[in-house]
Amino acid sequence: MKIDRLVSIIMVLLDKNRIGAQELADMFEVSLRTIYRDIDAINMAGIPVRGTSGVNGGFEIMPEYKLDKKVFSAADLSAILMGLSSLSNMIHGDELINALAKVKSFIPADRAKDIALKANQIFIDLSPWMGNRNMQPYLEKIKAALQESRLLSFEYADRYGNKTTRTAEPYQLVLKSNHWYLQGFCRKRNDFRLFRLSRMSKLQLQEEAFTPRDFQKPQLEFADILDSMQSEIKIRIHETIREKVLDYCTEDNFSPDGDGYYLVSFPFIENDYYYNILFSFGNQCECLEPPHVRAEMKRRIHEIAALYENQA
Repeated sequence: MKIDRLVSIIMVLLDKNRIGAQELADMFEVSLRTIYRDIDAINMAGIPVRGTSGVNGGFEIMPEYKLDKKVFSAADLSAILMGLSSLSNMIHGDELINALAKVKSFIPADRAKDIALKANQIFIDLSPWMGNRNMQPYLEKIKAALQESRLLSFEYADRYGNKTTRTAEPYQLVLKSNHWYLQGFCRKRNDFRLFRLSRMSKLQLQEEAFTPRDFQKPQLEFADILDSMQSEIKIRIHETIREKVLDYCTEDNFSPDGDGYYLVSFPFIENDYYYNILFSFGNQCECLEPPHVRAEMKRRIHEIAALYENQA
């Protein structure tokens, strides 16, 4: 990839006083013409590279612009390593391995132990303990499609399980609330759509390429919308599910109610999603008010019970 090669050339120039064009071409397995174009691109980006001719000639970054490796503090390097290491746990690829190697090359030997200790103080792993085993292969296919601007085809199930065949132009991979999504232009709907990867099946990378269109970033922040839609209901829970309920509200919503119980002001919207959240708390949660939500919970419980009463 060109960007990766440009970054690599900059790293080489930072590390060496001077290097010949042919040596760079051999190193990156490209033509001399490509190296000259890359040097022009680096210059246009504001990093002054000058070339000298002769036996000991070559390219070098002008000395007054030379970047000292010590410009990165231990905290800087630890933060970069922390982010790259966490990302590499979710998305594999040579790009991340190369980036990690390049960042590590900036670490002085006398600070390596301290930086490694700080980088490991926070570990982010958003992969599920158990889940869809297709996820990693799907991520790799989508990555390839993004890099090469190639179409993706797949079957997509809506929340009711109805499947449709889709062809999409991929534009962005999104990780939101432990779930992966693909933002793409759906040719079936003739519009941008946000597809949840866990609802995809039979994902295929097509040979056909596409010309990228103006990209519309997905709406991912709904705090203001949710605030206007949500109301608070009162539930009584047992302390054994306290941690689970805290995924949806804060400590300020809790007040003790006898031995081992809490009253909770719980954010709620009247739809299937939120009723299912309440049901996920099992018999350790009781909806106290408002009366119509309590009545709806009771009605749904009777429907569930009826399914088992009718079994032989």
